[in-house]
Amino acid sequence: MHYRVFTTLLVAICGALIALTPGRAAADSRVVVELFTSQGCSSCPAADKLLGELAKDPTILPISLSVDYWDYLGWKDTLALPGHSKRQRAYAGLRGDRAVYTPQAVINGVTHVLGNDKAAIERAVSTARKSAAIALPVNVAIANGKVTVDVAAAKVPGQSGEVWLCPIKRQVPVQIGRGENRGHTVTYTNVVRGWVKLGNWNGDALQFTKSVSDVVKSGIDVDAMVAVVQAGKFEAPGNVLGGGAAELR
Repeated sequence: MHYRVFTTLLVAICGALIALTPGRAAADSRVVVELFTSQGCSSCPAADKLLGELAKDPTILPISLSVDYWDYLGWKDTLALPGHSKRQRAYAGLRGDRAVYTPQAVINGVTHVLGNDKAAIERAVSTARKSAAIALPVNVAIANGKVTVDVAAAKVPGQSGEVWLCPIKRQVPVQIGRGENRGHTVTYTNVVRGWVKLGNWNGDALQFTKSVSDVVKSGIDVDAMVAVVQAGKFEAPGNVLGGGAAELR
């Protein structure tokens, strides 16, 4: 096993979380774990498996973000989005460490640890839970071809951020034909398949509505919607303030 490191300047796009219950998700506080992974990285399958285990914990919202910067090694990642790589670099730039590698887990938009290090992730999640009392309730409901996201009022004065909606695929098995993982079939959990900005949140209780057809691109198979409220701007994402999810089926 080895770990690849990639450093560059920052750019960004926003996102987070996972699917929960049919049609509606309860507005509870959960810790968001973003896994930056790659089908071309031999160290990633263990992290992908661990993410699947984390998804069983109702207090955690894990998501998989495949990156494209290892595609040159011989296998083009079939789930990667350019925005995932940009988001990871933005996090690193804002932290000031420029640490961009796979597998990397980012907890609540703040702490980064090795994505296949279960103990490190558990410690980071435990630390994040200490701020759960100020986590922002976000409720997602799907009905009549529309997604409705209700964001609660801020628990802390001065909070603000952007609201994003992401279509999610809960399980995606991929047979990898080339590169470091050649011959292996890896199952990815809670895979982010796109990003749609719903608007800005100013600290007040707000509701956002979007047609499902405006969120899901043609030909993309998804089974859930995730909403996330995150501090900062498009180019510089901050800490995750809250999120919720609901299943399409």
